[in-house]
Amino acid sequence: MENHPAQVPEQISLEHPSKQSEDIIKEPSKIRLARVLFKLLPIAVNFRRDRRKWVKQEGKNIDEKKFRKHAEKALKTFIDLGPSYVKLGQWLSTRADILPQPYLEVLAKLQDEVPPASFLVVKSMIEKELGDIRHLFDTFNTSALSGASLGQVYLARYNGKDVIVKISRPNIEHIVEKDIFFLKKILPLATRFIDPNLRFSAEGMLSQFIETIHEEMDYRIEAKNLIKIKHNLRNDKMIIIPNVILERTSKHVLTLEYYPGIKITDIEKLEAIGIDREKLVARVHQVFFKMLLRHSIFHADPHPGNISVADNGAIILYDFGMIGRIDNETRIILIRLYLGLVEKDATRTVNALIDLKTLEPTVNRYVVEKALDMSIQSLHGKQVDRMEVNALMELANKTMTRFPFRLPKNLALYMRMTSILEGIYHHHKVKFQFVKVLANLLEQEQLIKEAYIEEIKDSLERFRKGIEASIYVAPLLKSYLEIHQGEPSYYSYNISQRNNNFLAGSIFASALFLGSAIMLPNSPNLSYGAFIASVLTFVTTIIWKKIRF
Repeated sequence: MENHPAQVPEQISLEHPSKQSEDIIKEPSKIRLARVLFKLLPIAVNFRRDRRKWVKQEGKNIDEKKFRKHAEKALKTFIDLGPSYVKLGQWLSTRADILPQPYLEVLAKLQDEVPPASFLVVKSMIEKELGDIRHLFDTFNTSALSGASLGQVYLARYNGKDVIVKISRPNIEHIVEKDIFFLKKILPLATRFIDPNLRFSAEGMLSQFIETIHEEMDYRIEAKNLIKIKHNLRNDKMIIIPNVILERTSKHVLTLEYYPGIKITDIEKLEAIGIDREKLVARVHQVFFKMLLRHSIFHADPHPGNISVADNGAIILYDFGMIGRIDNETRIILIRLYLGLVEKDATRTVNALIDLKTLEPTVNRYVVEKALDMSIQSLHGKQVDRMEVNALMELANKTMTRFPFRLPKNLALYMRMTSILEGIYHHHKVKFQFVKVLANLLEQEQLIKEAYIEEIKDSLERFRKGIEASIYVAPLLKSYLEIHQGEPSYYSYNISQRNNNFLAGSIFASALFLGSAIMLPNSPNLSYGAFIASVLTFVTTIIWKKIRF
């Protein structure tokens, strides 16, 4: 039976994520905190030194072997410290704005694979929340298909059909809450000596990480996310999202239809069934960016284990525990950002980055636009299969780190999604032009009209503010003249009135001129119109003065 979003409140009652850990120990052992700090401090010191060198030398002539050695040590430490740190390492592996490229490549190896817990423990969790397992399923295979840091997966049969049963790892909430307690204590120390923009991005990432991992531990939230996204993509017949078996789902148990497929990175098997991998890579990007730009809720963890391909080429999506959400205002700005990339307009792209709060308004626009223009040109270039990726990585890792670039919390999952998708493209090594996929998506979903309407509104608002700032001086000038004119005679009063009229006209023309100058970087066409209007106003004022005199 097809799920519908309206079903969720009736069959799965959700408590607020912030309430789910009220019974958790608030202050774990200080000895454990010291141990964690002792392990992480050398990593933080190495990272700080490596990142400074990477930025200073723009990634050139660095000791890459040394960088990788430090990154390998970080990877080993994350694995040793447990599930929360493995998850954190996976998050960091997608943050080109924070880590040097060698670190990204090493941490990308982090796999969320952990030996499964004893089935006897898992069975007690199922029965505690749903009842006797013998009455819940026709059969239940007690050998886990896979184990992860937060849960493990089993195969069972329900109503004569194969189903997947995902069960939380025992005591996982206590373990994660202790780890988060340590991270909150350690982060201020680790970020004390780095630049403010990087600190802002790191703190935003940790905040989003904590919020997301809490949601991942409540399978009722995952069920709700899955049903919502499945409903949004219901008209796309080449997307398969398994139905949730709501009556066999609870906080720590999630039961889904079983849809096997070929892992999206299994090139040999994909080619054996005749899948066009170039089209597949483009299709995957289109699906995920459609979620982002059309529906504002998107799957934020598109790693290869969560995407499979059916025999007919349909894309199967799994695991909706990590979901990103953006408000409508952010969605529109992202559309404007991508429209700027598609139309090779670095100025509009910078405007969008400032509106997203990823760039400070005080940034040196000329320098940033030059850097962006180079990257945009390479995006549209002939050798896009390598130049595109290189330009994007250089932009994030080298060029942008010199500017006041920062990533707000609400964009952390968006950055994660795009970085992982790029990894899928890297793996397949096929001809792929991201801007073409974007252009097709913007046109098919009729998003360009929305972007242009918002651009016009934004341009008019900037123009209005420019004029208001310019004409603010008018009353000040008038007061100054009145003070210095003294008591006028009737004749001098008429002259003064004419002069004041001329002054008012001149000020208005100047306001239009200044407004057009302010608008020039943001909206050239509107700016030129305002400039012409200012010239006409000034000429008219001069002619009017001559006629009256």
